[in-house]
Amino acid sequence: MGAREALPKYFAILEGEDIPNFLLARKVEVSFDDNTNLQELWEVHDEGMDRLRENDLSENPRRNLLDLKAKIADRILESCHLCEIRCGINRKESIGYCRVKESLVASDFLHYGEEPELVPSYTVFFSGCNFRCIFCQNWDISQFRVGIEIIPEYMALKIERAYRFGAKNVNFVGGEPTPNLPFILETLRHVRVPIPVIWNSNMYMSVEAMKLLDGVVDVYLGDFKYGNDECARKYSKVPRYWEVVTRNFLLAKNHFRAEFLIRHLVMPNHLECCTRPILKWIAENLGRDVRVNVMFQYRPEYRAQEYKEIARMLTLEEMEEAEKIVREIGLKNALVG
Repeated sequence: MGAREALPKYFAILEGEDIPNFLLARKVEVSFDDNTNLQELWEVHDEGMDRLRENDLSENPRRNLLDLKAKIADRILESCHLCEIRCGINRKESIGYCRVKESLVASDFLHYGEEPELVPSYTVFFSGCNFRCIFCQNWDISQFRVGIEIIPEYMALKIERAYRFGAKNVNFVGGEPTPNLPFILETLRHVRVPIPVIWNSNMYMSVEAMKLLDGVVDVYLGDFKYGNDECARKYSKVPRYWEVVTRNFLLAKNHFRAEFLIRHLVMPNHLECCTRPILKWIAENLGRDVRVNVMFQYRPEYRAQEYKEIARMLTLEEMEEAEKIVREIGLKNALVG
């Protein structure tokens, strides 16, 4: 019952009573020229988002809001600022800080290991990431350029095939999906089935990327790792973590018909500095009804053995304390374990 309360629109799509956001964005008519400068494209984008919110839709417009989002994302690649690392590299010519140039799909399959309301989930794993997590469980794809290049039209066909085989959603993950946003938007331009879009992310997107995701994402499957900047710098090598991630969750809260499923991986010795402030912030800023998965699956992968304080699994006492924190804060739709 908790999932239905927290994700009513998502379930409405699954039951055929609603349609995914990206299909609505494709019905918003916009007018732009391919040579228009980026600032003017953003102005047209803002007008298109107003039309989307006002339900000003057209059947088969010549150019639509999703087309425009894909065009803007492609332009951003020329001086990349899709995430808050903002490396500024021309990713049409070189590899960015995220180790991504062209999008590489490391694997894609019907995934049965996600939250119950998501499975089976057609999960698309991209290689590369803007984080350097020393305990990453997917380090073999997040920290290296692996996988194959797939054209967006074929990726769309794969999504449609997965939908016919029972996929409840398309789940963009990694690595990290953010560096692959242009490819994802271009892919969705060609998808012809009403499949919900899951954005499975570390939530370190730039404001510009967040604007492009508005009106596209149905469920933000956001990873909320750290309750402070010090841990983020130490274990993931990212600055301004708390500022950026809390900002993005608040932005997503106001996105067009978007819903949340937030994951927090409990780490050894980090209950008071990370778990408690994260869950408290969620309750106070996103509400106690939001769907939260407080996970006990931490294991010391990759280089975690180099850091004594996290070089072990959780203890039973830590798991019990995490459950206690969830109860104290009063999260109503939490999964714990």
